[in-house]
Amino acid sequence: MSEQVTISAEEFKQFQAYQAEKAKQEAAEARKAQRATYQQMVDDELAAAVPELRALSEQIKTVKDATFGNFAAVLDIKAEVVGFKEGGQFSHTFTNTDSTQRLTLGVNTVDGWTDMAETGIAMVRRYLESLATDDKTQSLVTAVLRLLSKDRQGNLNASKVLQLQKMAEDSKDEQFIEAVKIIRESYQPTATRRYIRAQYRDESTGNAWRNIPLSITDVDLLPENETAPEPDAEAEGTEAEAAE
Repeated sequence: MSEQVTISAEEFKQFQAYQAEKAKQEAAEARKAQRATYQQMVDDELAAAVPELRALSEQIKTVKDATFGNFAAVLDIKAEVVGFKEGGQFSHTFTNTDSTQRLTLGVNTVDGWTDMAETGIAMVRRYLESLATDDKTQSLVTAVLRLLSKDRQGNLNASKVLQLQKMAEDSKDEQFIEAVKIIRESYQPTATRRYIRAQYRDESTGNAWRNIPLSITDVDLLPENETAPEPDAEAEGTEAEAAE
């Protein structure tokens, strides 16, 4: 026969407080254990995933280097065939005979200029000062100065300089033409990253060009989002880049 224990209301209150505190501590310990389990899972998965991703990155780099190296030889042969080597071209597209496979190799560049560009700009400004000040020439001055405007890094825009060259040729003014020539010759772009775009014809989509995903981000694109536009319809800077 069990012995019945009688406690006061105050003792019962203390007992309840003890139970609540004990439950609180047990819950805290359980959460701590869960956090430790979570962190261990993270450590284990990272230990497994990162080496695989590093190995994949090295494989991509190896294939990338080999591809650029192999096609460098192709470009050398092309130069022999056509009789000259293309200069200032930062991308090349190759298509097979059946037009079922296409590869674009290129280098992203950042515009840069030598100090001779400032000499050319000064010559352009001197040419502008020599013009009459009627409304027609004022419009020309405004257009030229707009093309000579610089970006936040203090660089001219290469495409605007090409427009300026056309304007100089149309003017037939030797001083203007010479000034723009000096600016163009001072162009010194800096190569940043090499990129590769690989594509193939997909019979299931009416022989449309389809991009071959070359980055972790793109490998799980839905098929309808992989269809590649024709080269002349592509926006600049949208190349699918292979990892450096």
